[in-house]
Amino acid sequence: MMKRIYNFNAGPAMLPLEVLQEVQSELLDLQGSGMSILEMSHRAPIYEKINAEAEADIKELLGLGDDYCVLFMGGGASLQFSMVPMNFLGAGQTAAYAVTSNFSDKAVKEAEKVGKVVIPFSSKAEKYDRVPQPGEIRLPENCAYLHITANNTIEGTEYSVYPETGAVPLIADMSSDILSKPIPAEKFSLIYAGVQKNIGPAGAVAVIARKKFIEGRSKALHSMLNYETHLDNGSLYNTPPAFAVYIVGKVAKWLKAQGGLVMMEQRNAAKAKIVYDVIDMYPDFFRGFAKTGSRSLMNVTFGLPTEALEKRFAVEAEELGMGGLKGHRSVGGLRASIYNAMPLAGCEKLAEFMEAFYKIHK
Repeated sequence: MMKRIYNFNAGPAMLPLEVLQEVQSELLDLQGSGMSILEMSHRAPIYEKINAEAEADIKELLGLGDDYCVLFMGGGASLQFSMVPMNFLGAGQTAAYAVTSNFSDKAVKEAEKVGKVVIPFSSKAEKYDRVPQPGEIRLPENCAYLHITANNTIEGTEYSVYPETGAVPLIADMSSDILSKPIPAEKFSLIYAGVQKNIGPAGAVAVIARKKFIEGRSKALHSMLNYETHLDNGSLYNTPPAFAVYIVGKVAKWLKAQGGLVMMEQRNAAKAKIVYDVIDMYPDFFRGFAKTGSRSLMNVTFGLPTEALEKRFAVEAEELGMGGLKGHRSVGGLRASIYNAMPLAGCEKLAEFMEAFYKIHK
């Protein structure tokens, strides 16, 4: 018998069961080709169509037109930490980074190897418990771009309102909340997202960008590190992470079938409320990490009165079919990642367990 748990891991994370079943049915013979997607050339017409449809569906979900592109690349978000400044931080310019997490701090370290960086906002002193509120960020003169981390997976914080940057390009790492809610995508010059948290398996990063922003890159850049190379070749300059892109394409179609991003935001907000309500009901026991106004709909982070209780909570939850609740090693505590594929029933089961655990150990 098949055994499926409620997978609360932060990434690689839960995928829609319908998508996995469809992938399973096609794994040995994709569309009558006699081959698996794992064996197929990226130059094959079947794969070229998969790639093109994935791009088109993501743009449709975000409400973007032909002036934007979606590129599928390797290296994950960590490679983007380097590619962004290499492509867009010119001589005599300054890059601005809002530092709200361990990951945005890593992005700063890579950008500093390329050029001048300023940090107009940081919550590091408060252990990254919030994101900036409107008006808190002041950009420097001759600013090349502002970089933000839209959702902070480790700490459980998320932007609900994005900064206003005027003519300064806005760039975002959306690895853990991509396609989880409607966003004003046209505000961004470039968005990148490792797909393994919310829309796919490990192995690919999606880069969503205004074409004019990408065009005209320096010819001195190494070809694979130049966004224009990937734009000019439709993500097929080299062999792409084909299996990951194939699944991202199926998840995009699944999101459309669910009613799009408006419906997903409603579901995600309802799921998060179920868990946060328990935290708020017993604040001396379940100690929420994020400030209330910065709470993530994707990653709910909290601690218990002792580390021993936290370990016991994670073990007992796993015995009940709820895995991946241990917090990140840099923060500790507990974390429930409730991405698009997590059903409402999973959050309800977690909340019931939290209440039962509280009654025993309060």
